[in-house]
Amino acid sequence: MNEPMFRVTDLKQYAYCPRIIYYYACLPHVRPTTYKMEAGREAHIEERAREQRRGLRVYGLPEGERHFGVELASEVLGLRGRVDMAVRTADEAIPVEYKDTTGRGGRHWELQLAAYGMMLEEKWGLPVRRGFLYSIPNRQAREVRLTARLRSKVRAAVEAMQRIVEQEEMPGPAKRRAQCVVCEFRRFCNDVL
Repeated sequence: MNEPMFRVTDLKQYAYCPRIIYYYACLPHVRPTTYKMEAGREAHIEERAREQRRGLRVYGLPEGERHFGVELASEVLGLRGRVDMAVRTADEAIPVEYKDTTGRGGRHWELQLAAYGMMLEEKWGLPVRRGFLYSIPNRQAREVRLTARLRSKVRAAVEAMQRIVEQEEMPGPAKRRAQCVVCEFRRFCNDVL
């Protein structure tokens, strides 16, 4: 495969702001790490330990087999990554992503979840009709349906990311400028703020 193999995290970042994939792929030495990123990693580790002790009731599932940190890759999608948790039932696979926030989350998280679901289908040969975004502070799971439209958005985003890398051209800034205030790449974008 000649196309770049993006991480699912890259897809999530692209959906948040298209410039982030440009910085990651075209300027690889520019990768700031923030306190929020480190705190999120720690929260994921702690949540995995808690998840292993509780049942699947929070997901509305009577039964299922949990798998943590499942490595996924798809040449078809041009993506790779590690889903926080995947649940295998008799008739479906369900990706679960932990989020260290009290908010509902945005479309970028839904794309991330859909990408993991699409790769789980490929790997396990089970249908993936839904996934869950689990809020660590709220201890609540929000179901996200993996519709044909959402899957199409994943494919379109990966194609757009490939064009950015191939053309090495910085895209426009995020549509919502409020995002720029908390972005780790803010100081590289001289045309915003």
